[in-house]
Amino acid sequence: MKIAIVTNESPESTKVGEALKQKLIEEAFTLTLTNPDVVVTVGGDGTLLNAFHSYVDQLESVRFVGVHTGHLGFYTDWRDYELDELVKSLKEDTSESVSYPLLEIELSYSDSDETKKCLALNEATVKNLDKTMVAEVYIKDELFEMFRGDGLSVSTPTGSTAYSKSLGGAVLHPRVNAIQLNEVASINNRVYRSLGSPMIIAQDEWIRLDLKRGDNYQLHIDHFVMNQENLSSVRLQLSEKRIQFASYRHTHFWRRVNDAFIGELRRKD
Repeated sequence: MKIAIVTNESPESTKVGEALKQKLIEEAFTLTLTNPDVVVTVGGDGTLLNAFHSYVDQLESVRFVGVHTGHLGFYTDWRDYELDELVKSLKEDTSESVSYPLLEIELSYSDSDETKKCLALNEATVKNLDKTMVAEVYIKDELFEMFRGDGLSVSTPTGSTAYSKSLGGAVLHPRVNAIQLNEVASINNRVYRSLGSPMIIAQDEWIRLDLKRGDNYQLHIDHFVMNQENLSSVRLQLSEKRIQFASYRHTHFWRRVNDAFIGELRRKD
């Protein structure tokens, strides 16, 4: 089995990553960053996001495993003190996996007939850099509303625990194959109206944002931020591709939610 080890730059993650590499070498695993079978990230959810985008063209052949050097994340199942158990699981690998939905983004520009496509694991957000953003929101090519505000954000189910949650969005279980649209500081008065609530969009539907021409926009895809000139339209839908996680020990989603936002609950006597 070929394994890639991806760490962040913190001293703790670097130390854990080196220890894991040594254990894998002792067990005769092949360590390589090129065309691996399994990518093991050491750090946190941000490290795994980086690894996802690094191997986004190999999603059909690669599985991910996350090791957290802090606490359990939404994509990290192992702790830094469990390296021996992880290596044992890799040795006993049966190629089983758990998959999560991804978001497909298609960008169109007013000065070109070509479109650009990319994938997000958490969310994609569009904002106007200079003034109130104006956008026509289409659901499955039918005009739904005229939005005015700071921006619009579309998330995957796992991304519903990230920026989407801070916008008041619902937390979706990853088995729900849907995307969620959230408004960022929308303007609602007697003149301008939008729904003002999160929207859950079904698997066979899509969202299209037709933007006001001539404005400057900022596009956020997961943790990447890109300024966009002449951006005219953004189409978002659930991707046919999915990210695969090796299911050696997969933490229950609602346990992750509890650990991240509530903490351990103690039963009253």
